[in-house]
Amino acid sequence: MISFEFIDVKVPELSSELFSLWLNGVVAEESKLNGEITLIFCSDEHLLEMNRQYLDHDYYTDIITFDYTEELEVSGDLFISIDRIYENAFEMAVSREVELRRVCVHGVLHLCGYGDKSEDESLIMRSKENYYLDKYVSRET
Repeated sequence: MISFEFIDVKVPELSSELFSLWLNGVVAEESKLNGEITLIFCSDEHLLEMNRQYLDHDYYTDIITFDYTEELEVSGDLFISIDRIYENAFEMAVSREVELRRVCVHGVLHLCGYGDKSEDESLIMRSKENYYLDKYVSRET
C-alpha cells in the first residue's frame, strides 16, 4: 500500500491515486510484493536536518530512503524534499511533475534493491527510472 504524508509543504502536482497505481506497478514489475510504502513530502530544511541526524551528511538532498523491505515484500519511508524537486526541475529544464515522478520512482527502486553508489549502479538506476517514467499514464491520456 502506498500512502502519502505532508510536512510543512503542499504538492499540487501530485495525483495520489495515479501515483499509487503507478508505483505499485513498478514494484510488481520488479517481481516484488507491495508492502507499506510511505511518501513523506517535506521542505529542504526538514530533509537537511534528517540528513544530518540520520546520515551524518551536511547537505541538501532530494530524497532519503528508509528501507524496511523484508525478502520480497517492499516497504519503506521515502522522505522527499519538494524544494529540491522544484530546483532540480528548473536546472534540468523539465516539469515539476516529471521530476516529482523521477524522485519517487528512484526511492521505490532503492526499496526494490537497486543502488546508485557506483557509476555502474547509477547507470542501471537511471535506465530503470527512465523506463518507468515512460510507463506513467496521466489522467489526460
